[in-house]
Amino acid sequence: MTTRSLPPWPAEPGLLDAEDPNRTAAVPRADLAPDDRLLADAVTASDAPDVVFALSRGGHRTIVSGGTAPPPPLPREDLRYEIGSASKTFTGLLLARLTDAGVLSGGEPATALLDDGRPVGATPVTLAHLITHTSGLPALPAGFLRRGLPAWNTNPYARFPADRVVDAYLRHRQRHRPGTRWRYSNFGVAVLGHALAAATGTPWEDLLTGQVLRPLGLDGTTLHADGSGLDAAGHGKDGETPVPPFDAGGFQAAGAVRATPYDLLAFLEAQLRPGDAPPELAPALRAVRLPVLRRGLTHRHVHTIAWFRHPTDGGPMFFHSGATLGQQAFLGFRPDTGTALAAVCTRRFRAQDPFVATAYALLAEDRPDPPGADGTCRAGAGQP
Repeated sequence: MTTRSLPPWPAEPGLLDAEDPNRTAAVPRADLAPDDRLLADAVTASDAPDVVFALSRGGHRTIVSGGTAPPPPLPREDLRYEIGSASKTFTGLLLARLTDAGVLSGGEPATALLDDGRPVGATPVTLAHLITHTSGLPALPAGFLRRGLPAWNTNPYARFPADRVVDAYLRHRQRHRPGTRWRYSNFGVAVLGHALAAATGTPWEDLLTGQVLRPLGLDGTTLHADGSGLDAAGHGKDGETPVPPFDAGGFQAAGAVRATPYDLLAFLEAQLRPGDAPPELAPALRAVRLPVLRRGLTHRHVHTIAWFRHPTDGGPMFFHSGATLGQQAFLGFRPDTGTALAAVCTRRFRAQDPFVATAYALLAEDRPDPPGADGTCRAGAGQP
């Protein structure tokens, strides 16, 4: 694995010293490999205190980090970053795993799982509706604004714990028949998490860890900041004001994951090459690529149960972004070029923010798949 590091701008990009990983040697930009230059430019364009772009292409990894702030005590690429709504890709994979294992079908009414004594109605909201944002639920539950307002710029989700999410769902009155309209909903995916936990009799964190994180070896991924110094510090829109660690409250399934760039890259490499993943996860990794929903004019917008799916000249590109009050993330992969990209930064999203657009453009760029570490070409690797 090749690792690259950027000192704080405007210093020249540097390479981590092979003998002493903590010592950075300055390297002229012109001497960097093509992928290194692309990532270095992306880091600079992101304009955030801490930025990491991690690329896997044909089995070869390149990781570039930098930022506008002084380097933190630990290398930026070793820290855990909040990925916000990109957590939904983990939730989608978990649902696919439980479905493949025969634990669930996806057609179960969420109400029956959360309150088995309550009538579900003629057109109930199912687990499939929740993960595809077709449940008819709003983006956030009733009462969220009122409860979260006192902590709106710090941690509003923390003021809406699990019991309030479930209660708000059970009290919600549907305005549209489930499955007829698409509306992105953190509320819906949060409810899905509680329904999966209820169906399996397993707390959400234990369920995700046992079914997804542990099989993939993602020991640098968690759902909480723990004061260990391993968590990247978020910043406000100005890129300077500190923001406390994100607390997802009862919305864990919708946005609680925090992970190192290495773990995010490993997660994406499993998506890219399901055949190389643990056998118990391979069918689910293939399933989360399948289109399940098309919307918009000419059905241009395609969704799977975990990813947004856009066309390219060579084949589909899968991606999901996310944001908290102080950090942003972008995850994506392309089977046609054998490329996966994980990008994170520690600045709150603001108008015309360059971070996600930069990451999307980098992944969308058509570049040939180079030989892998074993010298074999892996173009198209991971096709089901």
